[in-house]
Amino acid sequence: MNNLSEIEWRVTTGLTPYADALTEMEKRAADVRAGTARELVWLLEHPPLFTAGTSADPAELFNPRGFPVFDAGRGGRYTYHGPGQRVGYLVLDLEKRGKDIRCFVHALEWWMIAALGQLGVAARREPGRIGIWTGAGPKEAKIGAIGVRVRRWVTMHGFAINVSPDLSHFGGIVPCGISEFGVTSLAQLAREASMTALDDALKRSFPSFLSELAGGEQAA
Repeated sequence: MNNLSEIEWRVTTGLTPYADALTEMEKRAADVRAGTARELVWLLEHPPLFTAGTSADPAELFNPRGFPVFDAGRGGRYTYHGPGQRVGYLVLDLEKRGKDIRCFVHALEWWMIAALGQLGVAARREPGRIGIWTGAGPKEAKIGAIGVRVRRWVTMHGFAINVSPDLSHFGGIVPCGISEFGVTSLAQLAREASMTALDDALKRSFPSFLSELAGGEQAA
């Protein structure tokens, strides 16, 4: 089930209002389940905002700038989205891709790590923490976030990778409930900081992501 023609690859320029994206994503998921639409990978940016997952703790929201806060319906806690951050929404049919949510999340992590590796960033998972990490010691920081929802075996939401956002905006929350470490970006790491470069890396790694979903082994 790795035929790329089955999946629409969409890149939206400018800033997409979160509520509009959520509405479109939920409709697309219903259509995929009904068999009336192709699966979707949607890359976009949002204006500054916070999203609350199903485990969000109000004590972890400070929001001194008054950014909008949305109930996302995905797993996880509070996450920031904003300009300079690549958000990827995946509407995929796991019924034909293994019906394994843990495998899907693992493959998603691998995909982000592989794409960042192409841009010179040694990224990794960390046991007991959500997201994608880089650096060591005082420079250890989070560069990517993951939050997914699966309804009737169709995925929604996905990932966010920090390309060149205003990192001070993350100060309005405890990102994903983890306060001991900071956040970083491709720009802060002095790596290639264009959205296009990241998008190209994601697209090159996408066939391997699909293979991972199908049970293939890829080295992270």
